Amino acid sequence: MTASASSSKIESADSHSHLREIKIAHSPDSDDAFMFYGLATNKIRVNGYKFTHTLCDIETLNQKAMHEAFYDVTAISFHAYPYIQDNYALMACGGSVGEGYGPMIVASHRLSLNAVKKVKIAVPGNLTTAYLTLKLFAPEVETAVVSFDKIIPEVLAGNFQAGLIIHEGQLTYGQSGLHKIIDLGQWWREETKLPLPLGGNAIRRSLGNDVMFKVTQALRDSIQHGLDHREEALSYAMQFARDLDPSLADKFVGMYVNERTLNYGEDGREAIRKLLALGHERGIIPHPVNVDFVG
Repeated sequence: MTASASSSKIESADSHSHLREIKIAHSPDSDDAFMFYGLATNKIRVNGYKFTHTLCDIETLNQKAMHEAFYDVTAISFHAYPYIQDNYALMACGGSVGEGYGPMIVASHRLSLNAVKKVKIAVPGNLTTAYLTLKLFAPEVETAVVSFDKIIPEVLAGNFQAGLIIHEGQLTYGQSGLHKIIDLGQWWREETKLPLPLGGNAIRRSLGNDVMFKVTQALRDSIQHGLDHREEALSYAMQFARDLDPSLADKFVGMYVNERTLNYGEDGREAIRKLLALGHERGIIPHPVNVDFVG
């Protein structure tokens, strides 16, 4: 069935037999769970559509979007976008943006910035925005890919002198006795005067413009529902908050689900374009990037 044929059915759908399925994939993180709460619990409904959700770690989603373009909507690292831009556009909502904060390099003992550039750093994936930002900060640094939730244990075990941490580790590393060497979101802000765009949601171009717009609006409605019903949405998101107590989970969600998640803003869009353009200029991203937004 073609996209145009199926979309005509959407408009006339008045029974479950005509519902169009939209496959959504996002990471099992409390911030993603918070923003998809409205859709996942059917608090937000769209006539003629049903939404199914798959939870998977972000680096796997990056790779799947790059090699298969399987999901209709997928969470991605912004660093992955250049590799999927032919099949996906960026949704204008649903992003996680660091306002002067972001991925951190941590170590078991204090290191100078010059010293940390000379050690092997555990990173959560080569397509993560954390990795791209690290390579902009320290182009020659040696890295090794480690699952994001294993980086702190690996540093503590002495297998790496330093690690690049994302997600909840940004709030919990101190409890493990690790030292922050640099916050790359703060570094980026000082370099560019812009926020650091970390992750977003991409939508499959083959859905067609009308469906892409409707689904993007549904996500924006879901984010707004979570913000308007914060206690309920946070309670739902807590089941995905690895090792965080409610107050830390609330802080983490507040860091990455806010007004900018509803709309990047002009400076947010500029930051996305600048980050990817610099990645191309510095030879980290092999080809030019055309960033376009839906909604």
